[in-house]
Formats: sequence, structure tokens, C-alpha cells
Amino acid sequence: MKRNYKIKLILAFAVFSMTHSGIAQRSPKEIVDQFFTDYKTVGSSMALDNLYKTNKWMDRATDAITNLKSQLEGLNEDYVGEYYGYELIVEKKLSQSYILLSYLVKFDRQPIRYTFQFYKPNDKWSLYSFKYDGSIDAEIEEAAKLYYLDLNE
Repeated sequence: MKRNYKIKLILAFAVFSMTHSGIAQRSPKEIVDQFFTDYKTVGSSMALDNLYKTNKWMDRATDAITNLKSQLEGLNEDYVGEYYGYELIVEKKLSQSYILLSYLVKFDRQPIRYTFQFYKPNDKWSLYSFKYDGSIDAEIEEAAKLYYLDLNE
């Protein structure tokens, strides 16, 4: 019995230390992947809490985060249908320390775009901004207009 307890304790410590050391070195894509894993398994509120934990300054924006949680919780099965996953739309790097990742989040009723911006002031990536919107259709229609096309080909 005592030996079994020690083995469990050692395993728990090993898992904790791997998880703890891995958090500091996660890339923006890994943070987003974790967000969507949390989104599916424990819900949008907990996913947002874990996402915002990457930035110690977000403690000052609790009202805005609470509002955002409420809005994301509204994207439930009754409103947008079942959640099917996500796909990367675009990745834009401003520099080695600033990146934007935009994702198409797939629901039955409609796609929603989730946009994450990450900043690395020193050695760790942290969330700088998170937004979502449903205006993808208007943008793709605009992009298809003739004045955006190269007609000299």
C-alpha cells in the first residue's frame, strides 16, 4: 500500500513538472490548440480563463473578460449549432515577438472567426488580444470584387 502511494506521488510530481515547465515555452499555436481543447471539453469560460492566464496584466480587465465569457457562452448549440472544430485562416507575423493567428471556427449554422494576437516581450508568449466575429462572408464577397482582381493577365 505504501509503495503504491509512493509510485502515484512520483507520477503526479512528474506530470506536474512536465506541465509546469512546458507552459513557459509554448508557442502561440500550442496555446491556441489548448484553448480549443479546453473549449470543447470544459467550455468557453474555462477556455478563456486558461487563455488569459498567459498574460499577467489581464487581471486588470476582469469586467471585459467577464463580458467576453458571456458572449462566447451565447455561441451555444441553440444559437449556432454543434461545434465541429477549427481551421487556421491566416498567420501574420509583425516580428519575431508579435503574431496574429486567425481561425475559422466551424458550427452547424455558420462559421465564426476567432482572432488571437500574441506578444513575446522577453522569453514567453502571452495573449495580447482575443476577438471573435461572424463577418467572414462579407469580407470574402468584398475580396471577390473586380477591383481587387488583376485583369491584365
